[in-house]
Amino acid sequence: MDRISDPSSRGKAPSTRTVASSQQSTHSASAHLRYSHSAAASSHSPARRPRKLRSQYPRGSTENHVEYILVASFDIDRGPVMEHQYPVAITGDEHMLAELMLPDQVHVRNQDWTIFFLHKDSSQEEDEAERQAKEERRARRNRRRDRAKGIIHESDDEDGVDGGLDDDDDDDDDWDDESTDSESELDQGPPLIYVLSLVNNKPDKTVKRGAVVKAMAICTRHPFLHIYKPLLLLALEEYFKAPVPETLAMLYNAVNEMDLSLMPKLNHLERTLLQASENKDLFVEKFEQMIEARIAEMSSADVIQPLDASGGPPQRPGIFRSGSKAHIEGHATYVVPRDTHEFESKVIYKGIPIPIKVPVAVMPEIVGDFSLVKLIQTFSDPHAKSPQTFPPTRTSPPTGPPPTPSSCSEVAEAVLAACALASGGILRGFTRYAFPYTDLTKVDDLLKVPGFIAGVTNPRFDEKPEWWDLLCDLRSGKMRISSKIEPAPITEGLVYFQQQNPAYASLVNLSSGGAGSGSSSSSSSSSSSSGSTNDLTGDAAFMADILRAIASRAGERAIRAKWRAWVLKFTRIAAAFEESVYGQSALYNGPDAIDPSLGSASGHGYVWVDEATKARELAGNVTRIEGWRNTRSYYSFIQDVNRQRALRPLRNLDLAHLHDRLRTQRLTPQQSREIYEAMARHVRSYDDICLLLSVAPESQAGLFYVALGLFHKDKEVRFRTADLLERIAEHEAGQHWWRALSRFEKLAYVRIKREAEAEAAAKREENGFGDD
Repeated sequence: MDRISDPSSRGKAPSTRTVASSQQSTHSASAHLRYSHSAAASSHSPARRPRKLRSQYPRGSTENHVEYILVASFDIDRGPVMEHQYPVAITGDEHMLAELMLPDQVHVRNQDWTIFFLHKDSSQEEDEAERQAKEERRARRNRRRDRAKGIIHESDDEDGVDGGLDDDDDDDDDWDDESTDSESELDQGPPLIYVLSLVNNKPDKTVKRGAVVKAMAICTRHPFLHIYKPLLLLALEEYFKAPVPETLAMLYNAVNEMDLSLMPKLNHLERTLLQASENKDLFVEKFEQMIEARIAEMSSADVIQPLDASGGPPQRPGIFRSGSKAHIEGHATYVVPRDTHEFESKVIYKGIPIPIKVPVAVMPEIVGDFSLVKLIQTFSDPHAKSPQTFPPTRTSPPTGPPPTPSSCSEVAEAVLAACALASGGILRGFTRYAFPYTDLTKVDDLLKVPGFIAGVTNPRFDEKPEWWDLLCDLRSGKMRISSKIEPAPITEGLVYFQQQNPAYASLVNLSSGGAGSGSSSSSSSSSSSSGSTNDLTGDAAFMADILRAIASRAGERAIRAKWRAWVLKFTRIAAAFEESVYGQSALYNGPDAIDPSLGSASGHGYVWVDEATKARELAGNVTRIEGWRNTRSYYSFIQDVNRQRALRPLRNLDLAHLHDRLRTQRLTPQQSREIYEAMARHVRSYDDICLLLSVAPESQAGLFYVALGLFHKDKEVRFRTADLLERIAEHEAGQHWWRALSRFEKLAYVRIKREAEAEAAAKREENGFGDD
C-alpha cells in the first residue's frame, strides 16, 4: 500500500507544539516558522514578501486597556450617587452614570452585573493624529503598489532607493489594517466605550436602609470587557474595606500593566479562519514567531552577556505550551497558548497573579461573553411547542426588551447575543444602537433611536407595545409581535421581481420571516400545501440543523460559525437579487473585470442548482431583502464591500463562486476543468490560499470538493490539483485542512505526484537530460 506523505512537514523541523525543554527546540520552532510562513511566497508564487508579523498591542503603546474606573453608591435620600471617577471624570452627567451602574431592583439581589455603552467623542487632537496616520499609511501602500507596476514617484527618489518603504513599513499587506473592525471607519462616530459594572448589596444594620449598595465599573474601548470580571470582584471587595481613590488607582494601574505584546495581529482573512475553526493549533506558529522575535530582540540588546555556572554563554529561554509540565512547574520563560483562539496573560493585583484570557480574533458586533446556544435554546423549545408566524415588517432585527428575568446580567447577555446573532460577525450597526440594560427613566431617549435592541427588567415595558416591535420574554421563552407594528410597504423591488418572474410572483410573502437577516423568527410555517414551497427561505432547515448541532453538543464556536455562514449567504443572495431586479448591485464583490480566458471560471456570486431554485429562494427573501436595504447595517456593509474589493487578493476571480459550483452543480468535464485550472493557476500566495480556505471551512467539508480534482478524467487537471494541494499543505493554516482530508484522497494525491514525477523524468531522459 502507498505510504501517505505529508507535504506540510516536508523540509521542516519538529514544531514546539509539544513540550520544549532546550535551546535546540526553540531553534526548531524558528525553522518551522520560517518555512511554513514563507512557503506560499516561494517558487510557487509571484514575488511578494510575507506580511510582517506585528503585535495587536505593542510594547510602548500609549493606548490603555482600561480608560476609567467608576464607583457609585445608592443613597437613601439622594438616590444613585457617583462617588469616584478615576483618573478623571468621564462625563459631567454623574447622576446618569450612577443610575446605569445601579440597575432597578438591585436591592433584591446580593450581587449583579450590568453592561452599557457610552458614546464619548475623542479630542480634536486625537482625531487629527489618527487621520494623518491613516493618510500616511494609505500613501505608502499606494506607492508600494505603483512601484510594483514600475511607476516611480519623485518622492521615492527623495526618500532613497526604496522610497522609504522598508520592511517595517508594511502596515497593510493586502487585506490587512484597512479591513479592521474599527467602527470609526464607517463614519458612525468614534469607537464606543464599553462599561462593565459590578453591583454588591451588603447587609448593614447601622445604615438607614439596612444595606450598603455600591457598584464599581471598568470602562474600556476593547469589546472583550468580560475578562475583567474576576478583577472587579476583588477590587469591589477591597473598596468596601477602603473606599478611597487609591483603591481605584491600584486596580487601574494593574489592568493597564497587563502585557499583551506577544499576541499576534491577524489580518481579516486570518481572523475569519480562526473564528470558524475548532482547531486549537491554528496559527500557533505566529505565537511562536512572536516569542522568537522577542528572544532575538533581548539577545541583541544584551551586548555583554555573563557566563552561566557552567562557564558557557547563557541558554536561550525555552518556549513551552501552556499547561505543559514545564509550564506548571514554573520553568517556562515564554508560553504558547494551549488554544490559539485565546491569548493567555495575567494581571498582578495586590501581588496576586490573576490569569486572563483575551480573544485573539475579535469580529464586528462581538462584545463581551455571551452564548448564542443559550439564546437559541431559550426560545426554541417554546416556539417548537407553539409555533408563531412572523409576517414581514419594516424593521430588520428583532427589537424589544425581555421583561423581568432574574437579573440584569441575564438581559445584558441576551442583548449582546442578539446583536451577534443579527450581525453574524459580518454586518455592523447593531451594538452602537443597543442598550444591554435600560430602565423607565431612559424611555424618552430610547424612543428617539431609529431601531434598537434593549434589555430591561421592569414589567411595565410589557404593557407598552408602542415602545417595541418584538418582545422576547426570557422567562417564558416566548416572543410577541407588537399590535402597533406597521406592515411592510410595497417596494419597487418587490413589484419588479413579480413582473420579471410572474410564475413565482405568488410565492412572495408565502414563507414567513422577518425583514432582516439573522432574525430569531427562523422557523417557517406556510399555509401552502406544497411541500416544495413550505420553506422558501431555508430558515426552517437551517434552524433544524442548528438545533441538531446543539443537541449533539456542538460548541459555542461551531454554532457561531454556522450563523456567520448563514448571514454571509443572506448577503450574497441579496446581491443576486439586486443584480436580477435592478440590473446591478451595490453589494457586488465579484471580479473587477471579466477574463474571457477563464471560461466557466469567470462567473461570480451565489450559486443555485438551477434557475427555478434560484427564483423560489429569491421569492422567499424579497421582503426581508427589501427591508434590509433601508437599514444601517446595509449601508455599512456596502462600505465594507468597497474597501475589501480594493484590498482583497485574487481581484479577478470569485473563489466562493467557483467553490459553490463544484459543491452544488453537476458540471461537464470541460466546465470543471476550467474551474480547477483557474484555481491552480491563480491560488498561489499566502493570502490567496487564506481566501480559498475561508470559502471552504473545515466545518463545511473543507478541501473535499477541491480534492475531487484529483479524480478528474483529464490528466493535466489531476496534476495541477495535486500541485495546488501541495501548496495548501505547505501553508501555515492550510496544513490543518490538508490533514483533515480522507485517506482515500491522500492516497490519490501520492499516486498522482508519483505519476507526474515519472512523466517529468521520462521527458528529461527523452531530451537528453536524464540522471547519470
